[in-house]
Amino acid sequence: MKQALALFATTAIKLPWPLPALLIWAAAWAVFIIASRFLKMSPFVAVLLAAGIAVAFSLRGDTRWRRIFIAWGFPLSLGASGLIGDLPAWAWLLPLALAAVVYPVHTWRDAPLFPTPADALKDLPGMVQLPDGARILDAGCGLGDGLIELHRAYPNAQLSGLEWSWPLRFACAVRTRFANVRRGDIWSADWSAYDMVYLFQRPETMSRAATKAGRELRPGAWMASLEFKVPDLAPTCTLDCPDGRRVWLYQAPIKHR
Repeated sequence: MKQALALFATTAIKLPWPLPALLIWAAAWAVFIIASRFLKMSPFVAVLLAAGIAVAFSLRGDTRWRRIFIAWGFPLSLGASGLIGDLPAWAWLLPLALAAVVYPVHTWRDAPLFPTPADALKDLPGMVQLPDGARILDAGCGLGDGLIELHRAYPNAQLSGLEWSWPLRFACAVRTRFANVRRGDIWSADWSAYDMVYLFQRPETMSRAATKAGRELRPGAWMASLEFKVPDLAPTCTLDCPDGRRVWLYQAPIKHR
């Protein structure tokens, strides 16, 4: 069942928008109908289960607004349908609570969830040679796609992941048993012990990341940023990914104003 759901989510998200949202809304409706009518669950439990499916699938959305649309389509359409008018008013807060747990307000200024594409980092060792046992941190590891690609690139490295959202941290730890994944704030964590810090953030946070890297990374260590560069700072080198994106590589000492 888990494999079937994962395959459905992966296939749906790759379709042209808005098909992913429509398919996931339909899946949530199917779960609600099966749970309430055939399995005879209470409306409360059926709504919670279906909303949880929608929120979980929304993690695969490629922009914040698309994730919001995917997560909220089912509960809003269910409310408009009038099928469960006897449900307590407070129950409609459950989808919001689920979304808040997965996307904590604390992390809204950072990248909510930017999965690293498959094979994006396969040529990274040709640009940055790291010794066996090198320590690499995926700062903001989300569901673990970045850690998976880093493991393929540096199979003998000691990989760590840091993620603030505890559901994402748990899911990442399950997917990446080869890495040490923990919950924490990437901005308060100490980067000084790592040979490379990997980021897939957003443009607005790159100056802050460069300042932190310049303050904490030891000489010779690297900061790698997928897609987004540091404004007004020339990279040490760059790597073009198979899908056309670019990895911006900065070697310490990093001096960013």
